[in-house]
Amino acid sequence: MGVVFRDRVDAGRRLAARLADSSGDVVVLGLPRGGVPVAAEVAAALGVPLDVIVVRKLGVPFQPEVAMGAIGEDGVRLLDQDLIERAGITPAEIESVERRERATLEARVARFRSGFERLDLAGRTAIIVDDGIATGATASAACRVARGLGAARVIVAVPVGGPDAVRRVQGADEVICLVQPPDFQAVGAHYRDFGQTSEVEVVKLLDEARRRTSGEFR
Repeated sequence: MGVVFRDRVDAGRRLAARLADSSGDVVVLGLPRGGVPVAAEVAAALGVPLDVIVVRKLGVPFQPEVAMGAIGEDGVRLLDQDLIERAGITPAEIESVERRERATLEARVARFRSGFERLDLAGRTAIIVDDGIATGATASAACRVARGLGAARVIVAVPVGGPDAVRRVQGADEVICLVQPPDFQAVGAHYRDFGQTSEVEVVKLLDEARRRTSGEFR
């Protein structure tokens, strides 16, 4: 299976249609950067607030595209111990990668919230949205963050993902993935336009959503 989505906006609109029956006190949470344009379409279609959960993949030192774990806001940290042991990755190497990624994470939290309080998730349904699931590591970290913030129900929703990766997502009550190609190789292979999402675009989308739902923020 090749290209399915025109771009992240198209993917977000299709995902929103699948989530149209979502009910209750819902908050949509995009995973920066690429998940936010998808999440913005979902939040707008559902008429609910949009925020972010900032997470970072921890890449294997000698093969950074392979996740050995992930970190998230509030000190969340998940490690794939089996992979770490098989690859012979040392604690010092893990610490070095995590220190670098934690610095990036904290800088993004400051940039994306810039004076705004994050949304209260206590007792609410958190719909965590990304542009795809490649390993499940960052989605799992985001679920743990949402749980720690008191979300009553956590849903992970993505346009595309590998079947094995979707099954590996931990901490969600439900995982919704529109397309799960059996020969999945990379998220971007299923988008015609998969250009990088800039931090400027993320800030713009969050600002637009805050203006749209300003009366609903807590």
